[in-house]
Amino acid sequence: MQLVLATNNIDKIKEIKHLLDDLPITILTRDDFLEFPDIEETGTTLEENARLKAHGIAEFCNLPALADDSGLEVDALHGAPGVYSSRYAGEHVTYDDNNRKLLMELEGVPYEKRTARFRCVVAIDWCDNERSQGIDIIEGVVEGYIAEDLAPGHGFGYDPVFYYPPAGKRFSEMTIEEKNTVSHRGEALQKARDIIVEYLNRMRE
Repeated sequence: MQLVLATNNIDKIKEIKHLLDDLPITILTRDDFLEFPDIEETGTTLEENARLKAHGIAEFCNLPALADDSGLEVDALHGAPGVYSSRYAGEHVTYDDNNRKLLMELEGVPYEKRTARFRCVVAIDWCDNERSQGIDIIEGVVEGYIAEDLAPGHGFGYDPVFYYPPAGKRFSEMTIEEKNTVSHRGEALQKARDIIVEYLNRMRE
């Protein structure tokens, strides 16, 4: 079975492939196609955007496609940036731009009120008309706090400011293996793995 990752984000591709690479499937990315569309995220929720991306790529490639949409929800900002996390500081901005805007918005807010969570919704469009649903939806959530400054390290997005208390470090300070065991995307993709294996078993019947 071939599965297309419905994203143009190379950082997401790395994380997703790391979690799914040992499955008995062929994972395809944008680099495997001469053309690869950038599906516009016009949804008002993470689930809507994940569905849009998975369905758009499945239709384009005529193959099963997996997409995710993730967002950071900060309680002191009433859930912002949420579904607009990737463009919090505007269109075509950098991770650094978004992080600096977030820290500015939280300036003066004490640690105990800087609670936040990463939420990830994964959609798998099986490109299979015989399935009644067509698209499976899975969600992962991780709770933490927003730090008061940017930290160096690996990671991407809001990883440099997201502090995860059980590990005593920020996501950007973790290895990809550490992060995948506790992150919102890691949780959602672990559930997605089970669904993919179940689908493969049904195909063999």
